[in-house]
Amino acid sequence: MNMAVQTTLREEGRDTRSLECSHLGQFEADVLSGLAGAPKTLPCKYLYDEAGSKLFEAICELDDYYLTRTEADIFQNSLDSMAAFLGPSTILVEPGAGNCEKAEPLLGRMDSPHAYCPLDISPEILLAAQQRIQARLPNLNVTPVIGDFTSEDPWAELPVSEHRRVIFFPGSTIGNFTPDQAKGLLRQFAKYLRAGDGLLIGADLVKDSVVLERAYHDSKHITEQFNKNLLTRINSELNGNFDVDAFAHRAFYHRYRQRVEMHLVSLTQQTVTVSGQEFSFKEGETIHTENSHKYTLNGLKELLEQTGFNPKQYWTDNKQHYAIYYANVL
Repeated sequence: MNMAVQTTLREEGRDTRSLECSHLGQFEADVLSGLAGAPKTLPCKYLYDEAGSKLFEAICELDDYYLTRTEADIFQNSLDSMAAFLGPSTILVEPGAGNCEKAEPLLGRMDSPHAYCPLDISPEILLAAQQRIQARLPNLNVTPVIGDFTSEDPWAELPVSEHRRVIFFPGSTIGNFTPDQAKGLLRQFAKYLRAGDGLLIGADLVKDSVVLERAYHDSKHITEQFNKNLLTRINSELNGNFDVDAFAHRAFYHRYRQRVEMHLVSLTQQTVTVSGQEFSFKEGETIHTENSHKYTLNGLKELLEQTGFNPKQYWTDNKQHYAIYYANVL
């Protein structure tokens, strides 16, 4: 963690060492639990350390990865319409904000936004984005919150205000959650919001499996590096001894579950040690690292209705590969 980040955290009254230790302790607990399971799993949120976040940014530039490009086109064509739904003097809250590049154009079109509150687990990336946005929009109050948005703790750190709040959740991040998890997460969002507050959410839509699988198994193998970086991170942070080359990246579309699954496949029978614990792998055994669920337009509308939201408007591309929905809290 660099000095600028440490200084900012101290100014906010938080101890950087306790933050790092707490995060590492949860990472270790989740990894050990996941590798002990049957089947073996690892939470996808841990793909996004600093190195993983940079690799994901590279993925978003690929021709094979249509999601970011398609969502960006929808935003470019519809920003004024979306900003009108968000309204004046609004607080925009973005869980899983990363480098905040998707919120920045929207903030520029909004009518006198009151504040922008990005939430993310990566302090370096988040605080660099804060400096960039405040340089472009000097009258905007940018308040980053460092933490895992799936837990309640970072939400309690958001500033208290009577201004209208809208949660901004682009990038089809909702697809990383199972249907039950997605319902729980959106209910958590609704709990934070008040009646009349809003949600602007992006989701990838069901389409031809060839298009889907190419996006997650790209021709330049950057997604493979992204997936395998999780093993490198475990080796570095948890005293692991994974032979990264002894695992292969696998991604496929599960038609019945309407999701792309990412796995790391053991190429041989082997034993791996992490934090002093041993884990055995059979040849062909996998670690399930990520899901990316896909929605139909009606399916996404129903999900919102089931979790306390009233869908008001959606925007999509001409191929209906992707959709962005705006909904109010009931």
